[in-house]
Amino acid sequence: MVRDEPWLENFADKIWERHQGFKTALREIEEFSGNILEFSRIHEFYGVHFESWRNGWVYREWAPAAEQLYFFGDFNNWDRQSHPMKKSHRGDWEIFLPFDQYKNSFTHGSKVKVHVVGANGASDRIPAYIRRAVQDEKNHDFAGQLWFESKFEWTDQSYSPQDSLSQPLIYECHVGMAQESPKVGSYREFEENILPRIKEAGYNTIQLMAVMEHPYYGSFGYHISNFFASSSRFGTPEDLKSLVNKAHEMGIAVVMDIVHSHAIKNTNEGLNEFDGSDHQYFHAGPKGYHEGWDSKVFDYGKWEVKQFLLSNIRYWLEEFHFDGFRFDGVTSIMYQHHGLFMDFDNVDLYFDSQVDEQAIIYLKLANKLIHDFKKGSISIAEDVSGMPGLSRKIEDGGIGFDFRMAMGVPDFWIKTLKHKKDEEWDMFELWHELTNRPQNEKSITYAESHDQALVGDKTLAFRLMDKEMYFSMSVLEQNLVVDRGVALHKLIRMITFSLGGEGYLNFIGNEFGHPEWIDFPREGNDWSYQHARRQWSLADDPLLKYAQLNAWDQAMIQLATHDHVLSAPHARQLFLDPDKKIIAYERANLVFVFSFHPTESYSGFSVHVPKASSYQLILNSDDETFGGFNRIDSSIDYLVNEHQCIQLYIPSRTVQILRGTNKS
Repeated sequence: MVRDEPWLENFADKIWERHQGFKTALREIEEFSGNILEFSRIHEFYGVHFESWRNGWVYREWAPAAEQLYFFGDFNNWDRQSHPMKKSHRGDWEIFLPFDQYKNSFTHGSKVKVHVVGANGASDRIPAYIRRAVQDEKNHDFAGQLWFESKFEWTDQSYSPQDSLSQPLIYECHVGMAQESPKVGSYREFEENILPRIKEAGYNTIQLMAVMEHPYYGSFGYHISNFFASSSRFGTPEDLKSLVNKAHEMGIAVVMDIVHSHAIKNTNEGLNEFDGSDHQYFHAGPKGYHEGWDSKVFDYGKWEVKQFLLSNIRYWLEEFHFDGFRFDGVTSIMYQHHGLFMDFDNVDLYFDSQVDEQAIIYLKLANKLIHDFKKGSISIAEDVSGMPGLSRKIEDGGIGFDFRMAMGVPDFWIKTLKHKKDEEWDMFELWHELTNRPQNEKSITYAESHDQALVGDKTLAFRLMDKEMYFSMSVLEQNLVVDRGVALHKLIRMITFSLGGEGYLNFIGNEFGHPEWIDFPREGNDWSYQHARRQWSLADDPLLKYAQLNAWDQAMIQLATHDHVLSAPHARQLFLDPDKKIIAYERANLVFVFSFHPTESYSGFSVHVPKASSYQLILNSDDETFGGFNRIDSSIDYLVNEHQCIQLYIPSRTVQILRGTNKS
């Protein structure tokens, strides 16, 4: 890593110490469990399990500081005192329920809790390793639910996510808001109604948000209470398994948005103060509280916490056949300041005392586990800091992620659209923002994700066209604001996709310019679902320009699939003119020519090209199929002249993609 990145030479010792710390932690795990795969099976010990050799159920819980635990629920008429648990010297509590005695009361679907007596008093808690948690419709209280489902019949044995790993085309989606009806959508509805759309669109990976149980729907799934439970508001565990299985049958990988960066601070539903202390799963005192997110911060160096989190990773990979994870809030994990109010404008910040080295070790262990467990698994890091080596192999000194999110790109687009007139766009800045990434690390690029679409902000389409989207999106009328917005929407997404990374992400519905913003039901909007849904009918209507934007996105994804654009080396600049606002570059043996000029078109414009005898136009944004004005003749063969150039007609606000041929 240091050899490839000479600017890190002054920190070679730090990088080496970090690597040695990982090796030491891994060696301790291997000495204890044999290997990291065995170490990550603690969820098979804790929680509720049927032990056939004893013919009954056992419930175990790690709560070292607790004074007493009592197991209770439907099976004992919610008696908090009748079923005390026994404590071991390790701080594990256990109770055994014989089958013959409890077969009619300890049943599938019945509810349970654990009554914990500790230094903070007595409270009713949900078992930490519970596989399902449900909310009572009357009092809105959450409880654990026994789930003794029959074995799910998987049919995805022949599926491998290798293609997705080589060139991820990611469709980021939220099951609950995926339907057009103003309601909470289900896993089954997503499988039946949305997966076929994703398949038709050409994406090879879906990234599922809000899978882990969270008590507040409006948190977008980022305030987790029950780490081993799939959200019950969308359906049963079998429903989620069916969704994953169907996606695999369609050749689509399924990546889960995993939240190990923090946990909900609620004591009723979550892990906070579970055993009566403030330092069981989290750091004690202020260090264990995340001010920006009003949540709790894990103690990543603690043996039991590492085992809890690593087992959580294995559980989702093994039980639900997920193909990998997008790790939320990696910046928050890696730094004790959590990245709050930081610019990361000095390389020292990656190695100073504010870096949580134990958290770095945990992330390395997590990536080793992911890749050891399932060949072709995908791990993606959400990091705004630019930590060196984040998506480099562990053996090279890296942290081991396959990809990092290119989080600066959507910020650049928002800043540009908010603060610059079209004629002020800086082509050099645009090129720099989309190409300034580590040569030896892979990035997932995107123009916008769910972050940019949340209430208080605007989607790109809405930022470009605003209220005109309500009245002027018909293909039968022209509107200057809409014409500009449609043209720039296509250009922004194409240049981001083709120039900015080795993978591409789109948030559900944004590909066709979904209007407005995302706002989940809450008191402030009278608990409305109006903005927590996707209006697919807009894209399905051939008389609306949403359909044309949708067609453009499909053509773009098809281009990536056919020509392997994202798995190709970084783009090579062919031409850049800051005044004419033209950028041309080559990637994957294709030539991309962009004009961002708001008014001027150019005839006979010379563009230097790689060696080939002629070039054919294979895609252009001015095609009327994509809401363009048909100013470009797609039938022309462009012959290369003696200066290794082709002559193009380049209309304003267009992109043309050409492929070289050997035709004379």
